[in-house]
Amino acid sequence: MMQYLVILLDDTSVSYCHYENTKMEKQLISLENLQAGILFAMKQNLIIQFVYPDYDLPEAYKKVIENIDNTKIVSALGTEKNADVVVFNGWGNLTDYDFSQSEEKAFVIRTSKTALFENHKKAIAILDKITRLNIVIIDVERFKDDDFEQYENVLNKLKTAVKEVCEKGKFPQLNLLTDRILLDKMNNCNAGIENITLAPNGKFYICPAFYFENESDFVGELSSGVNIKNKQLYTLEYAPICRKCDAYQCKRCVWLNRKTTMEVNTPSHEQCVITHLERNASRELLNDLHLYDAFLDNEIETIDYLDPFEKTNEYNF
Repeated sequence: MMQYLVILLDDTSVSYCHYENTKMEKQLISLENLQAGILFAMKQNLIIQFVYPDYDLPEAYKKVIENIDNTKIVSALGTEKNADVVVFNGWGNLTDYDFSQSEEKAFVIRTSKTALFENHKKAIAILDKITRLNIVIIDVERFKDDDFEQYENVLNKLKTAVKEVCEKGKFPQLNLLTDRILLDKMNNCNAGIENITLAPNGKFYICPAFYFENESDFVGELSSGVNIKNKQLYTLEYAPICRKCDAYQCKRCVWLNRKTTMEVNTPSHEQCVITHLERNASRELLNDLHLYDAFLDNEIETIDYLDPFEKTNEYNF
């Protein structure tokens, strides 16, 4: 069931996930399309998430936006300060950001694998200053065996840092580790099922990645509504491997799936291994937290694989 409408306010709106936004020219959504998108969301009872460009919006746009409850996703370099989600593209501006009033904000760091390996200590340094941090790796498909080993080492260091903050009486949420502890079922991105994206051109897309990759890949327009072909393929029920998996924190990115396996419902080997390394690190963190009488009702089982595809016969995937 659809729950969210993502509205890209401009062609240069910040990327907050795996995809790159390579558009350089500003193309602000028309005021007419913005109002029509909001009306569509109201009729469908959808929560709106506005994705902002770096520049300041015209006052007429601000007035329309503030007439409805919303979530604001902005760049750390942007002018909009009343943000709910702040995105860092890379690590360069992290040390200069003022985290003194960050309790109500969530933060996203978009990073390559190599940059994560080199800069993860910067994430550790802010864990006790924030409530929520998402680390998004933008080149998952390029992971090799050596990278998996380095990633596991980074997760172990992050795990130790989260544990130390927890010992001080605070529980920072870090998507790579704490999400799995808190979940008892899949919590995927669910693009095309629970959320849909409205682009500045007035057309609907499965998610922003589909728009920025190919503007012709739309699934509806404001004038006619959303029409997703083979919509069932985006659901967990039609993902034979994922529906049996217990790496509940996996975003199961359908754009990344299509990019790497040509199927929206089938993740790549790299995506699965990364997710299961996170799952196992979460299990170790949870066991540590049990020592402090925290999350005693939560359990994560031991497994002997990193890619569920390896167990298709044994587990009837």
